[in-house]
Amino acid sequence: MATGQVIGDVAEDSQPTSEATGFVLSRPSGTVEGRGVRQYFDDPAAARDAFREGRVSALVGALPFDPDGPCSLVEPVELRSTPGPWQNSGGRAAQVRVGEPRYLPADDVHAQNVDRALASIREGAFDKVVLSRRAVLAADSELDPADLLARLVAGDPAGNGYLVELGDPRGGVAHPVLVGSSPEVLVRRRGLHVSCHPLAGSAARGATPDEDTAISEGLLGSEKDSREHALVVDYLRRALEPLCRALEVPERPALTATGQLWHLGTPIVGTLKSPEVTAFDLARAIHPTPAVCGTPSESSLAYLRQVEPERGFYAGTVGWCDAAGDGEWMVAIRCAEVAADRRTVTAHAGGGIVAGSDPALEVAETHAKFRTVLSALRP
Repeated sequence: MATGQVIGDVAEDSQPTSEATGFVLSRPSGTVEGRGVRQYFDDPAAARDAFREGRVSALVGALPFDPDGPCSLVEPVELRSTPGPWQNSGGRAAQVRVGEPRYLPADDVHAQNVDRALASIREGAFDKVVLSRRAVLAADSELDPADLLARLVAGDPAGNGYLVELGDPRGGVAHPVLVGSSPEVLVRRRGLHVSCHPLAGSAARGATPDEDTAISEGLLGSEKDSREHALVVDYLRRALEPLCRALEVPERPALTATGQLWHLGTPIVGTLKSPEVTAFDLARAIHPTPAVCGTPSESSLAYLRQVEPERGFYAGTVGWCDAAGDGEWMVAIRCAEVAADRRTVTAHAGGGIVAGSDPALEVAETHAKFRTVLSALRP
């Protein structure tokens, strides 16, 4: 999508619509915003059919973690692209104080859950499963999701951030809002060019440069983390090969850094066989990956449905697709759901469990991942 392009009835050289912004995806390469709602979809198959039949000019929004769950997708009145990371044109909101986080489950229970998952791995139920937990915080007054997004974008070295209203705003009813700062590209499409950047295998950043370097080198040399990462890369290779006439997958991962964590990451690029395969099609074809679910997909997903409460849109995917089929979808991690009353915030974090995982370290990893949102909520 070209810079400044606007879809719908608004001409490209006109001023932006007065409709409220219900979708933002901030990336170092640019920001895409969706304003207003022409159509709303809670069924991804219905959204796909409407797009393929030409009844929808673009889609923005979120798919849930569970592929059988309801989505939150809209055809916006206006879809606008601007250079660089997102900036809050509304200005900074007044400081809102939030209380101490209440972790669900508590640290000791999460460690026990890891132990149980490891027992299932030893029994051959699956090779990997991603367990998550929540941190619930109460605010002393209404929290502005756009202000939280501004803090997340400002706190991320690459300017990553996203915001999605989770519901149809046309009824005049307030809805929860998903806000986050994800470093992980699920899939991006430009013409026939497709790319992914899966992240799996993580370690908290060090307090000093020397400690930080030692931690990054340890992660890169970790057999356990490399094995966890390889499961994700192999899954994406198998999912994308039937759709691509060429696919390049590096043999070894590289380090990717955020403000809080080191990750193992692998940039995957390919060339699609057909221009009919859109960014939205690609997102649905590969989500959820083992980076947020596990492997084999069917057994790990079945296990999570039994042992975890409904994840909703955490570990789902957030993104956009324009009329040409181009678009970008991010993995919905490092995020929080701001409740409809704007006074309760629920953050999420998780980690991949494979043979060799240490329950205490897995608890510590979730706390490191929570820091992205908690630091923005309590600057």
